[in-house]
Amino acid sequence: MKFWRHAVVGLVCLVMGFLVVGQALPTQAQGAAPATGKPALYEFGAGYCFSCKEMAIIMAELTKSHSDQVEFRMVYVDKEKPLFDQYKIMLIPTQVFLDASGKEVDRHIGALSQEDVLKKLKELKFIR
Repeated sequence: MKFWRHAVVGLVCLVMGFLVVGQALPTQAQGAAPATGKPALYEFGAGYCFSCKEMAIIMAELTKSHSDQVEFRMVYVDKEKPLFDQYKIMLIPTQVFLDASGKEVDRHIGALSQEDVLKKLKELKFIR
């Protein structure tokens, strides 16, 4: 029983370590700058993930209301694996916020409400 407890604790520590390293090392993707010259929000997820499906709905609503100011893009692991590797995405859903030059300025792991996304976009001065 002790072995399994230590194994689980070790696995949790390993995952947390990856999360800390991933948060501490934001990346700038080469050649993946927003095509529009606008800031961008890339939502990394998968079609089978419940939280990712919720985020897809939120991203669609934000695209309708704010696409004149921000590029919104859904990135699915089964379709665009190289971008997952490029941005070092380890957990889904993950949101990556890019400035107009394509430089990562922030990221969030986990689902966000539409209000939280709007708050972050305003904080980053992506929207008015």
